[in-house]
Amino acid sequence: MSKTISAGRTPKILIENIGGDLSLVGWEGDDILLKCDDEEGMQCKQDGDKVTISCEGDVSLRVPKSASVLIQHIEGDASIRGVMGSIELKEIESDLSIRDVDSVAIDTIQSDFSLRGAKGNLSVKNAQSDVSIRDVDGNVSLESVANDLALRDVRGSVNANVADDVVLYLNPQAGNTYSVSAGNDVLLVMPPKANATLTLNADEIDIEWKGVDKDEDATSRTVVLGDGSAIVTLNAGGNIRVTNQADAGETAEDFGNFAGIGMDWSGFGDRISRQVGQATQRAQRKLDEAARRIEQKTREAERRASQRGRGKAVFEVGRWSWDLAQKGVPMPPRPQQASDEERMTILKMLQDKKITAEEAEKLLTSLEGGS
Repeated sequence: MSKTISAGRTPKILIENIGGDLSLVGWEGDDILLKCDDEEGMQCKQDGDKVTISCEGDVSLRVPKSASVLIQHIEGDASIRGVMGSIELKEIESDLSIRDVDSVAIDTIQSDFSLRGAKGNLSVKNAQSDVSIRDVDGNVSLESVANDLALRDVRGSVNANVADDVVLYLNPQAGNTYSVSAGNDVLLVMPPKANATLTLNADEIDIEWKGVDKDEDATSRTVVLGDGSAIVTLNAGGNIRVTNQADAGETAEDFGNFAGIGMDWSGFGDRISRQVGQATQRAQRKLDEAARRIEQKTREAERRASQRGRGKAVFEVGRWSWDLAQKGVPMPPRPQQASDEERMTILKMLQDKKITAEEAEKLLTSLEGGS
């Protein structure tokens, strides 16, 4: 179902409930374009510049760029891009991706959260998985992050409480405060000429900085870099590493899932890869077992045909057929393995949540000759 709504260039949009996924894009047009794949389950009401939307299926919305949006509940994934009015989101049950917006306030995200580009402030009360944030002009407040945090290029102040690992790429600004508590390790990367006062508390503290002495036994340190005009406070349940090497994240194997970080979640990708790898192994084992059974059945059929002394015996399994009366009966060919490109296609489908790990296994089995 498609619908066009005229509510001015600064509409106030209330999304009460989305039963599936949401795609929300700000555009230069004056109208709201609404598409929902569940016509019977879709409700849309308008009162002047106020528009209320609810749908039991997937929803695609194009709204004027200056629209303000309040989202109460989304059961699936959500992608929000190019909306420059205020964005408030109460609860999303799956992944959330936000790009090129103004201010964002979020209560609860039950899966992964990624934000790139915000002109205003970002606040998140409860993120129950990984969080990746980059390029924010305003302040960032993260009250609770259940897994890992990657944060880069925030020009405002930062306050974050994180249960696991943290990677920070900061260019500290005078007068700003950066306070981060992590349950595990923290990696802080700053420019060589950074001006900051560092207060660090951890099991181990490693500062790789010209002019700063090593203190391998210290679990608490205060260090002034430059004029010390920015305040950075880090508390870690594990280790803290401070460096001005821009590529530090690429070799940060001791810092959770951040190896090769480009502010994308390698950890999330690793988990998906492991799922596909396990599915591939299971599928290959099934293929090997199937080939073994075919070979055994072929030999048994050949033996029976020989014992019966019949002139011709045809044995068929799946797409194979052999004349067992002939000498030198060919063995069934081993199923050809799927190509790397085919495996990567299945990996991408699994990562995009278009299929489950079980479905990935079935696809691999089919590609490699299984049934």
